[in-house]
Amino acid sequence: MVSLFSAFAQQGKLPLIQSTKFKKDSFNIMQYGAKADGIFLNTTSINAAIDACSKKGGGIVVIPQGLWLTGPIELKSNVNLHLKQNAVLQFSTDFTQYKIVSTNWEGLPAARNQSPISATNASNIAITGSGIIDGNGDAWRSVKKDKLTESQWKKLISTGVVGEDKKTWYPSLSAQKGYQMEKAGVLMNGKTVADYQEIKDFLRPNLLVLTKCDRILLEGVTFQNSAAWCLHPLMSSNITVRNIQVKNPWYAQNGDGIDVESCRNVLIEQSVFDVGDDGICIKSGRDAEGRKRAMPTTDVIIRNCTVYHAHGGFVIGSEMSGGAKNIFVDNCTFIGTDIGLRFKTTRGRGGVVEDIYVNNVFMKDIAGEAILFDMYYAAKDPVPLQGEKREAPKVEFKPVTEETPQFKNMFIKNVTCSGAEKAIFIRGLPEMNIHDISLENVTITAKKGIDCSEAKNIVFSNVTLNTPAEPVIEILNSSALTFTNFKVVRDPAMLIRLSGERTTGIKWVKSPQITASNSAVEFGATQNSIIIQ
Repeated sequence: MVSLFSAFAQQGKLPLIQSTKFKKDSFNIMQYGAKADGIFLNTTSINAAIDACSKKGGGIVVIPQGLWLTGPIELKSNVNLHLKQNAVLQFSTDFTQYKIVSTNWEGLPAARNQSPISATNASNIAITGSGIIDGNGDAWRSVKKDKLTESQWKKLISTGVVGEDKKTWYPSLSAQKGYQMEKAGVLMNGKTVADYQEIKDFLRPNLLVLTKCDRILLEGVTFQNSAAWCLHPLMSSNITVRNIQVKNPWYAQNGDGIDVESCRNVLIEQSVFDVGDDGICIKSGRDAEGRKRAMPTTDVIIRNCTVYHAHGGFVIGSEMSGGAKNIFVDNCTFIGTDIGLRFKTTRGRGGVVEDIYVNNVFMKDIAGEAILFDMYYAAKDPVPLQGEKREAPKVEFKPVTEETPQFKNMFIKNVTCSGAEKAIFIRGLPEMNIHDISLENVTITAKKGIDCSEAKNIVFSNVTLNTPAEPVIEILNSSALTFTNFKVVRDPAMLIRLSGERTTGIKWVKSPQITASNSAVEFGATQNSIIIQ
């Protein structure tokens, strides 16, 4: 039997990623004065080796085993930065080593501290080997008391600054001031880099930023402890990420694993993510700035990856204003993530997410939803902290404009989840329903079942739920939903509840019998909304 992805390959639908190629010439950083004592600052030595390598036509810059303390490193064309086994590239906690630069943060032009590793307009670049790159992110991040044990909190507050609420720790007064400033660091409305010097410590850098680069390889290396996002290819192309590990503490604020933003022709495979925010994430700019850039992330393959702790295993959004399309996810495992497959956006973003293909995803111990589509993203942790109360958003019709986002044409097949809070959550906008979604061969064990609102043309085929929830399925103001060979492991007293006067055309095909006693209609829905075949 030909798999979904084999079929796409045969049809020529899968993207082809151009690979890197390097000269065999090597440049050992020790030849440029580097010392592996964990004290000597090797910034000048490492950058000198990179510069010499690039000027001579490229090759391999070798970082031998040892602990190499350094400030920011800038990659250049035709350079492969190669970390030998037991090589640790440790970035300095001296913030003065990082100048404030004009860059991009969460989809907007922004002032940030220079990234520990960066490249702009470079081609044929790589970071390879089997060493470790450590961003020393704990020195930069604020931390909430609720995310630490009492002993961890007491140790932390012996340094830095504690906020007035006694619940948040900041590394410095400069960092605290940044958190109190509206749109801190954003370079809009005449703001410049100079305007943000007083909150420098707040402007946490992403560990690796590759901007407008082509032919990139990240292979074999462990990237860890980033101050903000870990890996951030931006407006780049022909990217191969293979056999890497990305690690951040679970409490790491904005501690995403990899954020592929406005990129084309990307392969991420055989890699492991265990981070503080989203694991593998697709982005394309935020709001008007993202729409103006008009660079969707497209032609992406993600396969044979594992995500442990993360807010989401595979994620699109919420900064997806330039759009996302032609994305293929195959043979991935999510263990202990907050959400498994996470698609998020909100009004104001605009952008179209379409032609997404997901196949063979295996999940275990998902704290929230196994599969989530949400157009009311509110920039909060996906799983509320203990005692935290959240109100559902107010539902109201608004005009469809360029600010209205769209989720459509997504195909999710062969998904198994053992343990989740909720199986499937779909929440569109009244003026722009989530539409044309196919869920096929899905088996989920969860505390709650399916919650679907403001959606249309959704197909649930061969979906099996093992849940104590009643009702198993909640449908609100949705139309043209088809359930074929739908199964529930146990026989529920309440199978389905329909609500809302816009709920219509619910097709029920070869599925458990719906009766007056195991179904309910309310708030404008009628029994005629269900078409039993």
